[in-house]
Amino acid sequence: MDFYQLAKKYEADLVSDLQEIVRIPSLYDEKTITENAPFGIELRRALDWFLAKGSAEGFEAKDYQGYAGYLSWGEGEKSLGILGHLDIVPIGVGWSKEPFGAEVIDGVMYGRGTGDDKGPTIAAFTALKLLKDAGFTPKKKIYLIAGCDEESGMACMKHYKEHGPIPDFGFVPDASFPVIYGEKGIMNVKVTAAAESVVVKLEAGERPNIVIGEAEVTVAGLPKENDFDFYLATQDVKGSYRVEDGNTVYHFDGIFSHGSVPQEGINAAWHALNFVGGAYQDKVSHTVASLLADYRGKQLGIKKKGSHMGDLTVNLGIVRMHENDVSFVLDIRYPQECDGNELFQTIQKTFSSSGLNCEVQCLIDKGPLFVDPKSELVSTLEKIYRKHSQDNTTPLLTMGGGTYARTLPNFVAFGAEFPQRPMIQGVGDAHQKDEGVEVEALVLATAIYAEAIYELTR
Repeated sequence: MDFYQLAKKYEADLVSDLQEIVRIPSLYDEKTITENAPFGIELRRALDWFLAKGSAEGFEAKDYQGYAGYLSWGEGEKSLGILGHLDIVPIGVGWSKEPFGAEVIDGVMYGRGTGDDKGPTIAAFTALKLLKDAGFTPKKKIYLIAGCDEESGMACMKHYKEHGPIPDFGFVPDASFPVIYGEKGIMNVKVTAAAESVVVKLEAGERPNIVIGEAEVTVAGLPKENDFDFYLATQDVKGSYRVEDGNTVYHFDGIFSHGSVPQEGINAAWHALNFVGGAYQDKVSHTVASLLADYRGKQLGIKKKGSHMGDLTVNLGIVRMHENDVSFVLDIRYPQECDGNELFQTIQKTFSSSGLNCEVQCLIDKGPLFVDPKSELVSTLEKIYRKHSQDNTTPLLTMGGGTYARTLPNFVAFGAEFPQRPMIQGVGDAHQKDEGVEVEALVLATAIYAEAIYELTR
């Protein structure tokens, strides 16, 4: 079976289906939560689309109260799972394309979710469809599971695990090729304090797992023009200021990126704190900025480099300061050699000795994922990827990002980004402005997923 040629025949369907689902603005919306729509009406609509589309193609469709759903096919004692998600991160700012337009321009489809994770999920769906149409009969049960809360805590998979069938093994099309066999632990820590500050208002960040790309801090009094100009020049960051009602509003432009790789972004909120701490001698701003100066957690006392997963990382994802009430949320990704409880205790101790009268809470702590890179699952997926990509040099990978793979045993992340495929200028990555996916790359991923499903279930 020529899987690539089959995938090419389904390119038009792949593009059309992806455009339809990208045009559904499936953001978590607390205001529209109802029974069977636990994450809001648009995510309910996206899941309904997915289940209806699969049912129309002859797959069995099952809804789990709006948390997640699956399309299933085949019979057998063993089962293969493929886990994708339909929710997306907030749009952010600075787009030059319509975030929900799903326009195809010069072979690239633009839109929030095209890469993370609607595009890869639709590629897996197309792979199932082409195998079914080709007359393949799997000897294992196949579940294509779509969740609706991957970006906000994975409550969808918690619910699914309590009510739905658990596949014996599988993969998650929500990362990079060749295979992601390890994922760092994920800890979110919230710090709250009551502390005097010159800051009138600072509200920045929407999710812990996004590097804050834009921030404004309001400070009482007239602007410190020379200090601000000097700071921008020496820190190589862009910004502006304006005067409002006797206060100065300083604006900082950073660079959004995924919170698992804070070094790839520029955190505008951190710069706001760092500037105010220095220019105004503001103790709370200076203390927080100093403790978070190193994305590897050095000043927090938690710096660690893992043997497989590399550096522990820290992202300042949410900041709220108003009338001397201070709170912020950190997103920490840690390698398998670390113990979550010990990390949290160290963070508590560091903040307790910082001089801030603060409370430190652990909001979530999800342990690392590690699957033997020499296992049959990983070896099979690696072989198929290398066959189709001709990439024989990129090593098997670990990452700081968290996927559904960590929610079930014997799962790994598998694509759909191609590490050796040249980046196209102006095309944003996951969580970035102008997020997009190259259609040809998605066709190739479809072929890879089709052969992987074939080999793992025949």
